[in-house]
Amino acid sequence: MSLIPSFFNGQRSSIFDPFSLNLWDPFKDFPSNSSLSQENSAFANTRIDWKETPEAHVIKADLPGIKKEEVKVEVEDDRVLQISGERKIEKEDKNDTWHRLERSSGKFLRRFRLPKNAKMDQIKATMDNGVLTVTVPKEELKKPELKSIEISG
Repeated sequence: MSLIPSFFNGQRSSIFDPFSLNLWDPFKDFPSNSSLSQENSAFANTRIDWKETPEAHVIKADLPGIKKEEVKVEVEDDRVLQISGERKIEKEDKNDTWHRLERSSGKFLRRFRLPKNAKMDQIKATMDNGVLTVTVPKEELKKPELKSIEISG
């Protein structure tokens, strides 16, 4: 076996060649639904930053082109914060010719389990220039009270 890939009529053809283009593709016949792939793309492209400050947990989500009315921020009983919404597909006109379609569309959903020190009843959310900011205040942790015990004897 040669270390240099062999080319025959512009294609690599040896089954022993690790650089061969004729390898079996397990996804070749996998059905693809363009709306499903767009929906997954929107889900995967919802970028989140979560930082903890001394006062609060701050979660930011990039949601360009989405109005605040199209976004839901919800909290479940078991301390799970859920951010969801939908980026709608632009209406197509039969006379339009698309040259590139890269912006994702579809539903998105992100869920986060909040820590025990989160004040669940004081969560606030704001939307500014396509960035959703969710602020979750933290409870002050009680420092354990140290009590001296006198040693007898």
